[in-house]
Amino acid sequence: MADKVQKTDDEWKAQLDKLTFYVTRQAGTERAYTGKYYFNNPIGTYFCICCDTPLFHSDGKFNSGCGWPSFFAPLKGAKITEIEDRSHGMIRTEVRCSKCDAHLGHVFPDGPPPTGLRYCINSVAIVADEDRS
Repeated sequence: MADKVQKTDDEWKAQLDKLTFYVTRQAGTERAYTGKYYFNNPIGTYFCICCDTPLFHSDGKFNSGCGWPSFFAPLKGAKITEIEDRSHGMIRTEVRCSKCDAHLGHVFPDGPPPTGLRYCINSVAIVADEDRS
């Protein structure tokens, strides 16, 4: 990807708050049921908090009950990378922004139609249209 965003940890730390840095740059997670977009459902597009790449749309958002915002599909043409994750004694699929490598969350095969997928995304890794500055 020609327009790949690459920054040092110090540059990311200057841009992001402590929790957002931990989640997006160190593949952490926010506590379940605490994220802004778990309970709040703004209509429109959700962007990567690190590089402002459009990733998801509210049309694909649903309440999975898992404690994090869930989407059944990314935006058409969204630049998302899926990586096998064997951490924490399980096998799952990590989801990253392809433009800046931000950790977004994980995708699971237990979502609703039409895809059967559940993209379980950390609220601090995304920002809704209405919250962009």
